[in-house]
Formats: sequence, C-alpha cells, structure tokens
Amino acid sequence: MAVSGFVGFSDAHQARLAEIARAAREADAALAATQARMSRVLAAAEDLARDVASSASGAARGREMAQRSIAAEIGAVLRLSDRTVQRRMGAAAELADDYPATLAAWEAGRIHAGHVRTITDAGAALPSERRSAFDVRALGVCESETPGRARRVLTMVAERLHPRSLTDRYVDAREMRGVSVAPLGNGMSHLGIDAPTVLVDGAYDRATRMARTLIDLRAQAIARVRDARATGTPIEPTDEILASDDRTMEQLRADIMADLLLTGDPAVGAALPGDGPGTLGAIRAHVQVVVPVLTLLTGDGAAEIAGREPIDAETARRLAGGTGAWDRILTDPLSGRTLGSDRRLAPPDLRRWVQARDQHCRFPGCTVPAIRCEIDHVVDWAKGGRTVPDNLQALCQRHHSMKQFTGWRVALRESGVVAWTSPLGETYTDASPAPAVSFSVDEPEPPWADSA
Repeated sequence: MAVSGFVGFSDAHQARLAEIARAAREADAALAATQARMSRVLAAAEDLARDVASSASGAARGREMAQRSIAAEIGAVLRLSDRTVQRRMGAAAELADDYPATLAAWEAGRIHAGHVRTITDAGAALPSERRSAFDVRALGVCESETPGRARRVLTMVAERLHPRSLTDRYVDAREMRGVSVAPLGNGMSHLGIDAPTVLVDGAYDRATRMARTLIDLRAQAIARVRDARATGTPIEPTDEILASDDRTMEQLRADIMADLLLTGDPAVGAALPGDGPGTLGAIRAHVQVVVPVLTLLTGDGAAEIAGREPIDAETARRLAGGTGAWDRILTDPLSGRTLGSDRRLAPPDLRRWVQARDQHCRFPGCTVPAIRCEIDHVVDWAKGGRTVPDNLQALCQRHHSMKQFTGWRVALRESGVVAWTSPLGETYTDASPAPAVSFSVDEPEPPWADSA
C-alpha cells in the first residue's frame, strides 16, 4: 500500500546522495586528522614552555612568561590572540598527556572533534591518575556513537571511576546553586538557574507538557473554526483566539515558565473553553530515573536521569521512598519475558516497559528521552506486526515520521539491536541501552496481557 506523502529517490538522486555521503566521510576524516595534528603542535608548544620554564628562576612565573611568549609567537602566525593560543596550548597538552588513545583515534579519523570534547568534558572531574583508564573506555564508546549519545554514557563511566562518591560531591556542588541574568540585546535577556539536575529536568519537562497541551488544544480549535466556516455556523470567540495563536514550542515554553515564576500560575491557559484556573497547573513533571538496585539498597554509586545526567544516590533513594509512581516491570516468572497485547496501541504497562528499556529514541545518535517519544511498531500493525516487546521501540516524532514517509527501513535484531537501512542501502545500528533494573515476581499476569 502506497503511503501518502512518501518521499522517494530516483536513481539519479541516489547516485548524487552516494557521492555526497562519500565526500562527507572523506572530508570528515581529513578534517579530524588536521585538527589532531594542530593539537599535537600546540601540545609541543606547551612542552617547550615547560622546558624553558624549568631553567628559569621562579618556576610559576617562569612558566607563565614562557607560555605567554610562545603563545604570542604562534598567535601572530595564526592571526589569533595570544590569550586564545595559550588557552589552547594548555588544553592540547592535557589531551596529549591524559587522553593519548583519544588523540591517536582523532588523528586516524575514527572520531571527530565533537567526540574529543565529549571525552575531555566527561573526564574533567577525574583526577589525572584515573584518566588513563577512562580514556580507553571512553574511546570504545565514541567510536560507535554520536557525541550527544556518548555523553550520557561517558558521564556514568567517569562517575564509576571517581574516587569520591557522587553523593559527597553533590553536597559540595549544591552550595553553588544560584540564578544568573545575561543581556541578549534588542530588549531580551537570558535567565539561567543552577540547581539540582532532578529539579531542573523536572521544571523543563513540566513546561514542555504544558506547551504540548496548548498546541493540541490549538489544533482542535483550528479544526472547529474550519468546520464552522465550511458550514456557515458562528465561530466561538475562544476558538478564534486559540486558532490564531502561532507561537512555537520554544516560545510557549518560555512564556509558560515566565508566567509560573511571576504569578505562580500558567496564565497562558487560564481562559481555555470549559477550563477553570489551574487546568495547566495540574500538569506535573514526569522524570524518568534509572536506579541500580544496589544504589537503592546501599546508597553507593549513582542513578541517572534517563537520557540526561547522573544524580547522587541519596536523591535517588529519596525519590524512590517518596513517590507512588515508580513502575515495576512485571515479567513471566518462567521465561522472564514481558507479555504483549492483542491491541494495536500498547497498554500503559507495556508502554512504560518499552520506555524503561529503550531510555531514548532508537534512531542512531538521537537522545530524545523515551518518555517524550512515540511507541512504534517495527513491523507495522497493518502488516501483521504484533504489540509485543520484540516489535516495539521508542521513536521521537521526527524519526517516527521519517520511518513512515521516506525510504529508511528499520529492523529489530536480537539483543535489542535496532538496524536502520538508508535509501542508499547502508545499514546503521543502534545498540540497546544499558538495561534498567527489572523485578520478576511470581504473581498473576497483568490485566492487559490477555486483553482482546
């Protein structure tokens, strides 16, 4: 069956795309090699500064003066400020000293600058003696992942290697919370808040849910206005107001956050038809937290905001103890497999299980959290695909639409590996995320397991 709006490629388009993809791959490798070479050059300049300083009186001042002089020379050659060059010299030396495997892979074109920044950013909190082990582990992740997807994995790897627990460091870091304002010009300013990750992520999620609710209501109002005009019936004033609202998701989110901060109420939705004050205010944040069972039992280690950042064990334990909304993952007591459904739409329990398993959109490199994704049948329901875990995946709206309306195809392999095949016939895989904790219990099947 042809899909309305499907975008295909002619043979000529396929040939052009193949050539562009090949050229992009070659250019990326060449750029990586050149950037790595520059990093080695700047690291050598830093080494020279150390040598010069070692023979000067006053070690600290001698090194600083040597760095300034060498940076000024290189800056003049590159038409850069000496301060910029001196800063890059220090970063290059740190890369060469603490992350030699990363630098070698960069030079060989196996990773690019984004991966290098991700590795050094994640490793920055580690003492230098722990970075060698981190370097090797981090490189193994980056050679098969995008920088965005690798960031969350490397952050957790660094946490496990750190000599101090995240709980101890969180106690210190929490004292640095605060608010900042920066002018943007043209009557605009940026408001920033430094606060615990679980609070910031929850605030962002709540504003997003409110904005999405308004967008859905706007779509309904547009449909009612269109129907009223077609039939010649009067248009409700509230529908006309809603239908004329053309704000984007980002604009709505900003307006809602400002309203909540200034008035404590999302005023943008108080006058919706049939709604009383606080309708949007009833929306609460949904934060997906993955907690290893030992973290709950012992308080050691770290938990994770799925798709985001690690959180300390004490915060995770408080969340677990204070919420009534934790999802237990119920499995068959013999096989350990989660049961499926005979319906097209995944029931809530199964939907939450897929979200917990996938953690994020399953298109390679995408980091949209699974709780904000759609549940997709890998093999379409209309083509006989079943509503079972082995045929379900979390996809963000962007990649779900791409699967439906372009030549990209997807298959779910064993061990949770998702294989995407491009219009050129190239296959890109997305490995299953590290599994969340699941609890098998000997109790009756969940009510949705045998629903008709």
